[in-house]
Amino acid sequence: MAGVFYYNGVWSTEEPKLLGPMDNAFWQGSVIFDGARAINGWAPDLDRHCARAVRSATVMGMKASKTAEEIETLAREGIRRLGPDAVAYVRPMFFVRRSIGSSQPDPDSTEFLLAIYDAPLPAQPIAAALAPFRRPAPDMAPTDAKASCLYPNSQRANAWARAQGADVAVVCDIAGNIAEFATSNIWFAKDGVVVTPAPNHTFLAGITRRRVMALLREAGVTVEERSVRPEELETADEIFSTGNYAKVQPVNRYNGRELQPGPFAKQARELYFAWMQSQPKVVGAAAVAAE
Repeated sequence: MAGVFYYNGVWSTEEPKLLGPMDNAFWQGSVIFDGARAINGWAPDLDRHCARAVRSATVMGMKASKTAEEIETLAREGIRRLGPDAVAYVRPMFFVRRSIGSSQPDPDSTEFLLAIYDAPLPAQPIAAALAPFRRPAPDMAPTDAKASCLYPNSQRANAWARAQGADVAVVCDIAGNIAEFATSNIWFAKDGVVVTPAPNHTFLAGITRRRVMALLREAGVTVEERSVRPEELETADEIFSTGNYAKVQPVNRYNGRELQPGPFAKQARELYFAWMQSQPKVVGAAAVAAE
């Protein structure tokens, strides 16, 4: 996997070896990350992803050692190092070295790492299944941060879904309403209306989600944010996901029911990439907006 890594003021094409058994991040999980994308010279919403990384660090009691603007500058440099044709994942991270007392993270030992590496956009469409795992409540976990400690639950949900012959899991919140796919936001369409769960602090209402919602509404599509019951997905006309890693993915099977990738998923994907290509490039002649 080709990539570039920034740590402690140095760029490298080799992964830095960082943690030991006494580091707080290693045994207490004091790690946050964010994920942006570099796609053929564009880096859509890079500034928002960098800002969220700093917010997540603050939520986790860390002292962010880089500002959002500094992270964005470094990310742009790293993307340029991979070249104009790269399709890459951009992952800024903060982690804590030392502990206060037996296990409390020491904010003053927060360190920063940036990893940018080849990551092709995944295949489409996907099959999904409703998993018997739920997103935690805000008083049970740091759900308002993109914290690494939240992801083992998503991983076991996806492992369960794969054992059922699906690609990804759908998970509920603590009230039994649909929350999201295990690692991306969920949408469905019924009778010409597009619906996505309203943010309730049990899942990250993503940056790509927000962008797609605005684009659909600007195009005249009726989009509702509200509570979604599991049975609504059983009769949906179409289901699709949004997230930074895959951007927009239609679902072609849900809980064993065959679905056709629908017009709203197609429209959302086309609108998103048209918007992206209207933005200034990070890599390219003078890094100006594409014509």
